[in-house]
Amino acid sequence: MKHSISFYTLGCKVNQSDTASMEKLFREAGYEIVPFGEASDICLINTCVVTNMGQGKSRRMIRRTIKRDPKPLIVVTGCYPQTAPEEVAALEGVDLLVGNRDRARIVELVEERLGERDAAPVNDVLDLPVGSEFEDLAASVDDSRDRAFLKIQEGCDQYCSYCIIPYARGHLRSRPLSSIRREVEHLTEEGYKEVVLLGIHLGCYGKETANGERLSDAVSAALSVPALCRLRLGSLESVEVQPELLRLMQEDPRFCCHLHLPLQSGCDKILKAMNRPYDTARFKELIDRIRAAVPDVAITTDIIVGFPGETEADFAQTLTFAEACGFAKIHIFPYSKRKGTPAAERKDQLSNKEKEDRVHRLEAVDRKGNEIFRKTLIGRQYPVLWEQIGRKGLWEGLTPNYVRVYLKSEEDLTGTLTTVAVTGLFDDGVLAEPC
Repeated sequence: MKHSISFYTLGCKVNQSDTASMEKLFREAGYEIVPFGEASDICLINTCVVTNMGQGKSRRMIRRTIKRDPKPLIVVTGCYPQTAPEEVAALEGVDLLVGNRDRARIVELVEERLGERDAAPVNDVLDLPVGSEFEDLAASVDDSRDRAFLKIQEGCDQYCSYCIIPYARGHLRSRPLSSIRREVEHLTEEGYKEVVLLGIHLGCYGKETANGERLSDAVSAALSVPALCRLRLGSLESVEVQPELLRLMQEDPRFCCHLHLPLQSGCDKILKAMNRPYDTARFKELIDRIRAAVPDVAITTDIIVGFPGETEADFAQTLTFAEACGFAKIHIFPYSKRKGTPAAERKDQLSNKEKEDRVHRLEAVDRKGNEIFRKTLIGRQYPVLWEQIGRKGLWEGLTPNYVRVYLKSEEDLTGTLTTVAVTGLFDDGVLAEPC
């Protein structure tokens, strides 16, 4: 009889995708997957180190899991062992370390370790040198949802001054186009209607290869599967939005008109200090070009507030610029120091109180922009992929431009794609009625 295993994931959607891919490998090998927190023979913790706080949460979760009685086999994967293997191995009770390579062999590695329960920790963390191949894990599949996540790109060479990810994820690697098509075909055969393409630096898809492939080619490969109903993109840089990508969005209604383009700051001085690859003039020019090409597009963003050295005048520029951009949604992050990055060494750090105050002020800009965007949907018709019954017994789903729709219906709409007419605003989304 095979063992039972549970999973815990910290961090980003790419981490969640990696965990789901590993979970699938164990399921196919005959393991029983149990919810984390319930008794299991093995616990796998997929870690995050994007901030010191993230690394601290990872460490606390590992320690908490080690204290279980009876103690499971403890497997620690992801960015924490990749960047600090000695620190993870020093946590007494960790049995196996696997970084951001070799996860395709995770079942084999765990089974080897199960045969030597009393051995010292096994460190299987491998380097991520230039030229490493893309780890071709299967798409992440969650049987409770109609959306699947397919990681097509790994690594980052940007080296923003606040970010540890290039050290944790290594250099650029891309999934072959043939693998993208094969995985999308498999997902549609499994009944998934929407696929989200993910990457650590998604816009750099294919950049490290000699054949000239780019993100638009990856999108075309996915859209070449006739059974695919919807395709979305994860986060990418504004400077990497190619004209060909916009052409595909114009021509194929299955390619959702939503782009998440991290701004990080609306002040040129801070952007330069962050080592971002644009200034505000270029960013605004790019999003104006995108909106001209795809008028219905939703542009969402990330902004970091309280970066070291950000003055009140600098932050005022961010507020003004964010409002001028008219984002459909702003994800706001107070700057958090990450040991090992240039920004963390700066002496002009802001207080938590200053950062908290700026978060609240930017939230007001976010609420205003989000309401303005949602109002543009009223009186129009949109296809919606229905997910679940949620608030007040209403069905919930998403439009192509990532607005949550609420609908009253006695039918079971789970996983269906229907067209509705938007009638007004509701909560964080819009109300609709059947067409």
